[in-house]
Amino acid sequence: MSEETKSKALEIGLAIFILLGLIASFFIWQDANMRRHGRGHDQTQAHSNARQIGLALSEFEIEYGEFPNETTAGSVGKNSGITIDLTGTSSNALFRQIFAVEITQSESMFYAKIKDSIRPDGNISPGLLLEPGENGFSYITGFTSYDDPTTPIVLTPLIPGTTRFDPKPFDGKAVVLHIDNSVRSYKIEKDGHIYRDGINLLSSKHPIWKGKAPDIRYPE
Repeated sequence: MSEETKSKALEIGLAIFILLGLIASFFIWQDANMRRHGRGHDQTQAHSNARQIGLALSEFEIEYGEFPNETTAGSVGKNSGITIDLTGTSSNALFRQIFAVEITQSESMFYAKIKDSIRPDGNISPGLLLEPGENGFSYITGFTSYDDPTTPIVLTPLIPGTTRFDPKPFDGKAVVLHIDNSVRSYKIEKDGHIYRDGINLLSSKHPIWKGKAPDIRYPE
């Protein structure tokens, strides 16, 4: 093989190598872009669902004078005749009261694409309503619409048993519904907390809680 032929072969090989590198880079970029887009859609969906939950809570309050809690569970159970457990330490349990008074029949509004979540199957029969994984929202109980309108009451993706958020599902953002039915995305800081006015929003030190730790109920 002549030197000229070797040179051309080398040039062709180099061109192919560069082309393959560009193709690989494109697919890596496309995959990353699709992942970002997917997380953006998931966050938008969580925003929309949080707002729907807020509207349902407001409607519930019109009838029972406060948002769902363990006290209203007794009245709801008596009035509805429903046989499922409406009390408990989870947000699922308290959210079931919204179904019991027939404000909604849709489990999908409680879905958020977070760790261990599953898409609701729509089966709301006793024992199958808001099964573990079908609700992705934590709930802070003990409030009414007469409290500070900026109080957070529905949150995701809060890590169960903590006041820290998982930064993975929504690109480092937390979705929070407030009493006035406004929904906001908060930046999750490196320590896993979200801040307002320079203070951890879920800390008892934040003035919004008046010195008491928020009563957070986590999803099953």
